[in-house]
Amino acid sequence: MTILVTGATGSVGRLLVDELVAVGAPVRALTSNPVRAALPESVEVARGYLGKPATLPAALAGVDTVYLAPLPAYVDDFVRCARDAGVRRVVVLSGEPAEYEAQGDPDSWHYYRLERAIEAGGFTWTFLRPGQFMNNTLGWAPSIKAEGVVRAPYGNAVQTPIDLADIAAVARVVLLSSAFDGAKVTMSGPEGITPPEQVACIAAAIGREVRFEEQTPDEYLAALAPAIGLETAQWLLDGFRMMAEWPMKPEPAVQELTGRPPTTYAEWARANADAFR
Repeated sequence: MTILVTGATGSVGRLLVDELVAVGAPVRALTSNPVRAALPESVEVARGYLGKPATLPAALAGVDTVYLAPLPAYVDDFVRCARDAGVRRVVVLSGEPAEYEAQGDPDSWHYYRLERAIEAGGFTWTFLRPGQFMNNTLGWAPSIKAEGVVRAPYGNAVQTPIDLADIAAVARVVLLSSAFDGAKVTMSGPEGITPPEQVACIAAAIGREVRFEEQTPDEYLAALAPAIGLETAQWLLDGFRMMAEWPMKPEPAVQELTGRPPTTYAEWARANADAFR
């Protein structure tokens, strides 16, 4: 049966399409921009977007299994359309904070909102819960290029960032096996690493010195809030604080499900060195 990959132009979704094509799985890709997606010829294209529910019935027709990209604001529309189309399984790209969110105010739910809606919809489900993405540190590129510096709070925060390709590889395994039905798959990179250690990996990859300067919480909020809003900036700051107080530990899911070790941050930095030069 055909697998619908939503967000097929997105960071994980596009990599997942290639993963599925490589093993001969029948794929339909939901994308609002097929030209930009540059999808393989064997992939069936469904023009649309989760944020435009009117495009979903045609995309879901004849589909048994869906990879659901995270767009919580429209998850109820997806559930309605998927149930009407007879979708049986949904593999959700959720996030590691979902369990923590479940204990808080429903108004603050993001990933947990996705999970709860899919469970309530009666689908067979699997929730993929990665932590921080290695790609998040691409946001450091402008200051590295301009000043040779990275500024961030809580320099002792221990993270376990994961490469997007490893998330896609795990998603491919889960989509093609019923063994993970009903599972909440928490995944991470292979190591605990602090921001200064990440900066050192980037410096080694580009062959020049890059400094780490620790910001105070107020400095971080003042720098970031104008761009993304105070509430979101505070949420990110709280995450760094929690990782400083409770260092994260690596999860074994990538190795266990794919049979290969996950990408280290140093490997990722070398592969993405041009972005920081």
